[in-house]
Amino acid sequence: METELSKKLGIEHAIFGFTPFPAVAAAITRAGGFGVLGAVRYTAPDDLKRDLDWMQENTGGLPYGLDVVMPAKKVEGVTEAEVEAMIPEGHRQFVQETLAKYGVPHLAEGEASGWRITGWMEQVARNQLDVAFDYPIKLLANALGSPPADVVERAHAQNVLVAALAGSAKHAKRHAEAGIDIVVAQGYEAGGHTGEIASMVLTPEVVDAVGPLPVLAAGGIGSGEQIAAGIALGAQGVWLGSLWLTTTEAEMHSRALTAKLLAAGSGDTVRSRALTGKPARQLRTEWTDAWDDPSGPGTLPMPLQGLLVAEAVSRIQKHEVEPLLGTPVGQIVGRMNSERSVQAVFDDLTRGFERAVDRINRIAGRSQ
Repeated sequence: METELSKKLGIEHAIFGFTPFPAVAAAITRAGGFGVLGAVRYTAPDDLKRDLDWMQENTGGLPYGLDVVMPAKKVEGVTEAEVEAMIPEGHRQFVQETLAKYGVPHLAEGEASGWRITGWMEQVARNQLDVAFDYPIKLLANALGSPPADVVERAHAQNVLVAALAGSAKHAKRHAEAGIDIVVAQGYEAGGHTGEIASMVLTPEVVDAVGPLPVLAAGGIGSGEQIAAGIALGAQGVWLGSLWLTTTEAEMHSRALTAKLLAAGSGDTVRSRALTGKPARQLRTEWTDAWDDPSGPGTLPMPLQGLLVAEAVSRIQKHEVEPLLGTPVGQIVGRMNSERSVQAVFDDLTRGFERAVDRINRIAGRSQ
């Protein structure tokens, strides 16, 4: 699965794998793809440094990248405490009532929430970059639009390519104007923050809008045949995220959540603002239903919603309260029905790609 972009980066397969788990990112790189480590959960620079040290030791000199979250709109001089003080008391009460309804235990005394949204604040991302640029990363991706101009310049000065996700051709054009090197066309089917246009429509629109910039197809891709379709639509590779959640290397720390992912069908996700305040596709749960219910208070804008639910999400995850337990994941979850190693997933993807190419060659009368 070689393309011009994969050759430029020195990878065997044009498969870019986004994951919050260092072991998965390293395994993706070792399998011939390009592992991209999600940095949003690293609010302490030393924690990111520890895991990048580990990546260095476990990627054999092969390339990998980092994904940060830098919001498009910057708020100057506002602390996390000041932002958190903006949360209405009624919303706090709704959270507590919902948790009490399902008997969710509290965290232990003195135990901090393990899931914080501070990683969405620009200064946190900049601190992450101060660490990351001391390592030989080959790609910097931003999930919320184009990074600030000085960040793009800093990356380019260190020969680091910059990628940004786009949910429309209009967004993609803005990325191109900002000097981005790679546009990830993320369709409606994708897990996490996503727009409203499906991958089959979005990918060729973005390719036409930003050419000759390379485009990666994303959203609902979990087979080699789908990779071939993305490349046929003009993409120079694919960006996969959800597919890695049920790999054996993933550090989910919750057998109950893994079981829910394995049992879920493609119709068991919902695009909800319940997690961060922006529409994000995730497993549909009684937690998302509660927030999307018109009789409730409704969600708050980012970053207020993330700060509001941070402790609640940690409590739900720690105590594995099954009705409320969820995670960002795309519609491809319907294909994620067994636990496999990253290498096994790659083997399946490459076989599927070969089948698709052979099928097209037969149709075109070019088979050997």
